Amino acid sequence: MQALPSIKKGSMIRKVLLTLSLHLLSTACFAEYRVYQYVIKARSPFSINQKGYMVTSTLDPQSYLSYHGGPSTLKLDLIRSWMCRGNTSKQEYCESPHSKMKRELSSADNKLTNEGV
Repeated sequence: MQALPSIKKGSMIRKVLLTLSLHLLSTACFAEYRVYQYVIKARSPFSINQKGYMVTSTLDPQSYLSYHGGPSTLKLDLIRSWMCRGNTSKQEYCESPHSKMKRELSSADNKLTNEGV
């Protein structure tokens, strides 16, 4: 009868350690997702909006077309795509490398202009 409580106690300690280690591992994991930037234009000549407009989405081109009416209703041109890495919870899309580079080049040009180079 003495061995039975020690087995239960050891089993309980293992469960607690397993739960604790899984919790610690889950907080260390990070997700990533791909962002797509499209120019969308209606295919119908009778559509209200005939001008193209830019859309940023996490839907890949095929899924975007399927979700929004199919290729018979929309013309979709993929402009660029990029990965958002790290902790992506509760955040807007991460900045595209293209716009980040444009911003950095613009600030470098301003520094050179201000220095008189």
